Amino acid sequence: MPSDDSLMNRFDRNGLRRFRARDGVIALLVCAAVLVVFKGDSLERQGERMDPGFTRDVVLAVGHPAADVAGALPFARATDDATAFLSPDDQLSADGGFATVAAGTGAEVPPVTPDAFEPQALGEKPPARKALKTLLVTGDSMVQPLDAKLAGALADRGVKVTREAKLGTGISKTFLVDWGQLSTQQVKQDKPDAVVVFIGANEGFPMKGAGGREVDCCGADWAALYANRARRMAATYRQNGRAKVYWITVPIARAANRAPITRTVNASVRVAVQPWASQVRVIDTNPIFAPKGYRDSMTVGGRDRIVRAPDGIHLNDAGAGVLSETVLARLREDFTY
Repeated sequence: MPSDDSLMNRFDRNGLRRFRARDGVIALLVCAAVLVVFKGDSLERQGERMDPGFTRDVVLAVGHPAADVAGALPFARATDDATAFLSPDDQLSADGGFATVAAGTGAEVPPVTPDAFEPQALGEKPPARKALKTLLVTGDSMVQPLDAKLAGALADRGVKVTREAKLGTGISKTFLVDWGQLSTQQVKQDKPDAVVVFIGANEGFPMKGAGGREVDCCGADWAALYANRARRMAATYRQNGRAKVYWITVPIARAANRAPITRTVNASVRVAVQPWASQVRVIDTNPIFAPKGYRDSMTVGGRDRIVRAPDGIHLNDAGAGVLSETVLARLREDFTY
């Protein structure tokens, strides 16, 4: 009879133990327990990064208790400290962060200040234009290639243009970057005379309201939370009235399911900047790119040109060129360059 030369029989010939299925299950459970103890919060963070839906709910159903277990023990913090040097994230201070925004500003009614009024609306002469020396152009992927267009147009005008796009980030998602903190750092470093903000391609994520309650997009509660975060950023960028801010709305996307997010984000921004009409200008992109709904092309220089990227969300090079002309014209109303 031929001998059994299978791989499993070699365990017996060499005096080695063959593990049973139960041993494998036990090993997996031990590994899972170790991961929960040392990095239980990672599963929760991964769930928070996922798009809203059933899969995200399932991951968070496991991730929340795992994070609670890890948070109650010292091992997770020790692991984070030991591997902190591997993190590619920006080193931002806690100043200006969104963590305190959800709590609101208290019961007092904020006063109306002169900053809420454009002089022209009161029949007064606008203030004398100042020389534009420094310009910050920032946002998520929406700001590209607009930032390059603006930098190129101002290159020979004596204006220092700082381009800072944070791809994949959003105001409603803070696990990549907290824009409250980032805007504070940008102002400290650059002290810009003017700031162009174009952000909104990655919004719609749940945000925590008062008491830690998670609020889903896109009702009034979510809009209020988003507006408060945008207001924190606008307040930072205006630098107590020393700078002008040009906040660009998100143009309508091709995909219909993005319409509620885009509509709510744009409405929230308009509400957010109301206290500072004399310093924060909202540049509405829809009259330019979507006057009657989404369109891929429009007349540019007498010719029909594609102005949107293939994803139906971003502007392409031609579209960014059109928008840059609008932004530059708006800058000229406030500055000389």
